[in-house]
Amino acid sequence: MSRISVELYQGDGREWDGFVASQPAATSYHRYLWKEVVEKSFGHRGYYLLARCGGAPAGVLPLVHMKSRLFGNFLVSVPFFNYGGVLCSDLAVVPALLEEGRRLMRKTGAAHLELRHLGESLPGLPTRSHKVTMILRLAADAESQWRRFPPKLRNQVRKAQKSGLEVATGGEDLLDGFYEVFCRNMRDLGTPVYGRKFFENLLDAPQAHARVVSVTLGGRAVASGIMTRFRESVEVPWASSNRDYRECCPNNLLYWEAIRLAIGEGAVSFDFGRSTPGEGTYNFKKQWGAEPVPLYWQYLLREGASLPELNPANPKFRLAVRGWQRLPVALTRLLGPRIVRNIP
Repeated sequence: MSRISVELYQGDGREWDGFVASQPAATSYHRYLWKEVVEKSFGHRGYYLLARCGGAPAGVLPLVHMKSRLFGNFLVSVPFFNYGGVLCSDLAVVPALLEEGRRLMRKTGAAHLELRHLGESLPGLPTRSHKVTMILRLAADAESQWRRFPPKLRNQVRKAQKSGLEVATGGEDLLDGFYEVFCRNMRDLGTPVYGRKFFENLLDAPQAHARVVSVTLGGRAVASGIMTRFRESVEVPWASSNRDYRECCPNNLLYWEAIRLAIGEGAVSFDFGRSTPGEGTYNFKKQWGAEPVPLYWQYLLREGASLPELNPANPKFRLAVRGWQRLPVALTRLLGPRIVRNIP
C-alpha cells in the first residue's frame, strides 16, 4: 500500500477543490471557499486536513474550531451548514484523517469533533440520525413539475399570484428585504440571527452561485430566500416569510419560483434543507414531492465527554428561547450575531 500522510492544507484552494470536484459524494460545503466565508463572517479558524496516498490527494476533512464560554470548545465539519465530514477516494485514508482530527482536539482542547455526513455514515462512531434533508428530483420542464404537485399546493400558489404578490431575483440589491424578513422570522422562532455580513460574504463568493429570491407586496419583501448551486443541485439554505401575510401564501410562491428557476437552469434536484421528520417544516417540504435523505452527525469525543446538546429542543435552552421571542426585532439584530457565531 502507498504511504498515507495527512497535512494541514495551506494552499490557495485549487488542489483542494480539484480533488473535491473529482468525488461523486462531494457536497458544496467540502469546497475551500467556505473556509474563507466562515473565517471572514464569524472569526473562527478553519483547519482543513488533506490526506495523500502516494503523494496524490485521497481525502479531505474541513474543520472549523469554535470556542466560547457559553457553548463550549469543539470542532465541526462544517458549522452553519448541513453537510461536511470526511470525503475520500480511498477508505484507507479515513483512520488517518480521524486520527489527525483527534490530534487537533487535543491541541485545541476541544471536547468533541462533529462530522456532518449526508446519506452515509462512518462505522464505529457515536451517531445522531434524527434529522433528514429533503430533496426534490426535478422534472425536465416547469409544466411537468407543476402537474406533479397536489391540487391543494397548486391552489395555494395561484392564491399567492392573485393576491398581488410579485417575485424578484437578484443579489445584494435584494439583501435588505431578505434580511428584514429573516430577522423577524428568527426572532419569532426564538433563534439568534446571523449577521448581515455573513450573507454579504456569501453573495460575494462567485463559486457559491448565490442569489436572493424575494416575494414582494407593494415593493416590500414578505418572503425571501437565498439560493445556492453546486453541480446540478440547487439549495435554499435560508428562507423566511412574514407571518402577518400567511393568508396570502407567499412562502408557496417563493418556493415555486425558486424551483422554476432551478429547472430553467438545468438543475436536476432541489434541496429544501434540514428538517425533523413529522414536524411542520418536514410536512411543508414533503407536499412538494421532496423525499428525505438521512443526515448522520457523528462524533469524536474527548474521554469522559458526552454527546453535545446544542439545539433549541434542549430543555436547558427553552427559557432562553421564550425570552428571545419577546425581544424587539431591532435588539435581536444587534445581539443575535454575537451569540449565533458560537452556535454551529
